[in-house]
Amino acid sequence: MLETSARLLRLLSLLQAHREWSGADLAERLGVTPRTVRRDVDRLRELGYPVNASPGTGGGYQLGAGAELPPLLLDDEEAVAVAVGLRTAAGHGVEGIGESSVRALAKLEQVLPGRLRRRVSTLNAFTVPMLRAPRDQVDPEVLTELANACRDSERLRFAYRDHDGATTRRTVEPHRLVCTEHRWYLVAWDLDRVDWRTFRADRIEPRPPHGPRFPPREPPARDLAAYVSQGVSAGAYAAEATIRLHVPLTEAARVVGPMDGVLEPDGEGACLLRTGAGNLDYLVIHVVMMGFEFEVVEPTVLEGRMRAIRDRISRALDRTAEGAAARSRERRGD
Repeated sequence: MLETSARLLRLLSLLQAHREWSGADLAERLGVTPRTVRRDVDRLRELGYPVNASPGTGGGYQLGAGAELPPLLLDDEEAVAVAVGLRTAAGHGVEGIGESSVRALAKLEQVLPGRLRRRVSTLNAFTVPMLRAPRDQVDPEVLTELANACRDSERLRFAYRDHDGATTRRTVEPHRLVCTEHRWYLVAWDLDRVDWRTFRADRIEPRPPHGPRFPPREPPARDLAAYVSQGVSAGAYAAEATIRLHVPLTEAARVVGPMDGVLEPDGEGACLLRTGAGNLDYLVIHVVMMGFEFEVVEPTVLEGRMRAIRDRISRALDRTAEGAAARSRERRGD
């Protein structure tokens, strides 16, 4: 007869693998009496597993849905399938589930046996997913390593490649991973710069060993998504601007993503957009292409660039009209 703790795990595995079991079938599978099955089911309920029982000759036991997710037991094939699925979701920026996938993957890989970890790596190495990948892909193993360091409050060492390709060695106290539809970012306290920094995960190359552990700091902002959005959509650019969009914030948010700028309400039927670009001309095009009526709040120099671009477009339209008229006269033989 199995020891009680091992038998409970076996019972839980059977309940998770099959929709409904009769008491007699469970007793036969476990090599115990139906009375022992009833006691074990009561123990599972005490541990928080919602095991439903239906009376009668046709009744049986069924694992139901609870208010909280209890621990799951996975066989080898299920564990490999879940790990591969999580890696795919994490590595290809699936909107809305990428960050959760990384957290789940970090927990799973922590307890995954070596033989299964090798199977997962092989499947990923020789599989080509036909998905629209983000512009800058990041290795799921790197994301898992970063997530583990955030979870464990462990100092992280890595080589970081900047926009120009130059590499520096960094030692940080990682706080959180933030994901957008296209990129992953690590928010961390940089020990050498003595300040908070945001790092693109696709430019991070971990250099273990990591550690030691550290007491977590107060984060740079309550809303880390807005903090990162402000840094990557405006603060990182040479030209910055505040634009008043003549549409409600909810309507603007359907077009303006986190990488495009930061939105905030500004009275009824309007909102403020704080954004940036490489130069003022690109900034004008960026705002115009959103398709909303707008006005410039700051900087005033942006108004001059808009007028210059407007005049350039007007001259181009005039020349286009003159050229079309001349070609028309030629065809008529005038």
